Amino acid sequence: MSKYIFVSGGVISGIGKGVASASIGFILKSYGKKITMIKADPYINIDAGTMNPLEHGETFVLDDGFETDMDIGTYERFTNQSFCRPNSMTLGAVLDTVIKKERSLEFNGKWVSLDHHVPEAIVDWIVGVSKKEKSDVTIVEIGGTVGEIGNGLMLAANKSIKLANPKDVIHVHVTYLPVPPMLGEMKTKPAQLSIQQLNRHAIHPDFIIARSEVALDKERIEKISKYCFVPSSHVISAPDVNCIYDIPLNFENANMGKEILKTLNMRGSDAPLISKWKKKVSKIKNTKGSIDIGIVGKYYKSGDFDLKDSYVSVLEAINHACWEFSIEPKIHWIVADDLEKDEKRLKELKKMDGIIVPQGWGCRGCEGKIKAIQVAREEKIPYFGLCYGMQMATIEYARNVLKISNANSEEVDPKAKDKVIHLMKEQQELIKNKEYGGTIRLGEWPCKIDEKSLIYKMYKKYGNGLYKPLPTVKERHRHRYEFNNKYRDIFEKSDMKLVGKSPDGLLIEAIELSQKVHPFFVGTQYHPELKSRFLEPHPLFMGFVNACLKR
Repeated sequence: MSKYIFVSGGVISGIGKGVASASIGFILKSYGKKITMIKADPYINIDAGTMNPLEHGETFVLDDGFETDMDIGTYERFTNQSFCRPNSMTLGAVLDTVIKKERSLEFNGKWVSLDHHVPEAIVDWIVGVSKKEKSDVTIVEIGGTVGEIGNGLMLAANKSIKLANPKDVIHVHVTYLPVPPMLGEMKTKPAQLSIQQLNRHAIHPDFIIARSEVALDKERIEKISKYCFVPSSHVISAPDVNCIYDIPLNFENANMGKEILKTLNMRGSDAPLISKWKKKVSKIKNTKGSIDIGIVGKYYKSGDFDLKDSYVSVLEAINHACWEFSIEPKIHWIVADDLEKDEKRLKELKKMDGIIVPQGWGCRGCEGKIKAIQVAREEKIPYFGLCYGMQMATIEYARNVLKISNANSEEVDPKAKDKVIHLMKEQQELIKNKEYGGTIRLGEWPCKIDEKSLIYKMYKKYGNGLYKPLPTVKERHRHRYEFNNKYRDIFEKSDMKLVGKSPDGLLIEAIELSQKVHPFFVGTQYHPELKSRFLEPHPLFMGFVNACLKR
């Protein structure tokens, strides 16, 4: 049967449970183990599709169309493995299954309780994923922090699986050791108290990942080992790093992979993936220059704080491609709203080596994005539009080149005279009935690429195993609005080429300006950033970075 690794966190949220889980997954995979991963989130939402990106980070879309937590994006980028709906478990989804069972009398009229039937349903979910995927090791990251109510229900399931299979289950606890500036000394007490909270759930950690600003010294490792009853070799120092892709190597240097295999009574094969990972990390640390990339978005400012998690997949896709060229990306965040208020900000864009307009919803900031796209087109700055960024590029070109002065998106202005971007036909009734969650065009869809296009050349030159055979590629989508075919003829007669279409030819999936008039001006209705991996960058981001380098 499968072995299980549960990963929990304590003291504070955001200390890196997702990256730690993904790193463990990559290391075990490198040792020849078949792994699967589950994110067990304690929130009541069924999925992450209706959450504000500023509040919860980006919504990550899987091949099967499920809208999930950004941590699963981290899993995919690290393990080079695609996941699906069952790999994302929320307490809301679990409660939904329990309630549906109760309403269909599957509990034979028994009293249904939160503390018994819900953990039981969580166990069934985890074991079901493990069996279906026939994994050697199933890694379950428990969201939130120890001590929260929802988190406790997940831990109860952890305890239940451990009781049934004591030799096949281990627990990894990620905790935090602060260094208060006024004391100038690393304190272990928060970590100890965090582990005491875990003990109250009758769970004792087998490994402790000790997060801190700096590496733990021997004295702190021994202290954590002594007071938390964990071997010192199982206390893994995890200091802050400039690059998250250093983390698997840090864990490997601490022999964490071998210690986990030993604890689970497993043997591992050679680890060739580790060598490949080291080579890529070496490129990061030995860059030969930099490029300036402007990202024009609106999910960035939250009060006095700047948040980048709304666009984490875009950022990582840029990083993956830049590092392949041994180049360091310098990201310049440009708030779309600011471009509407202050046209001087447009001058900043002219200094960029490349401009990206990423995903977005609604009307706020749209005119600022259109102005940025106009600058990119007229100044011949490499431009990459992702989903909403493709739609805004279509509007900009329609207004300023094709002279369709009233061109707009139905999303922005439902009464617009020329809706060059309009609501997809099957979405009209859903919007009317306010059916928003999980109803948009989601997941992996095929797209046939024009073999004479720049986009095709990029897929062919930089493609990997995910993009064969050409000319059809499968990419992930998340949208309600699309290119209006009423305007297809006027676009096809211009320099704006409609180079990506659905296999039936009805949906426009990708556009590009002729290279006669612009070196790199590309827009995709799909989200290429969602399939970029650390060891296998996305071909279109590779092409974009190469164009930025030429500029």
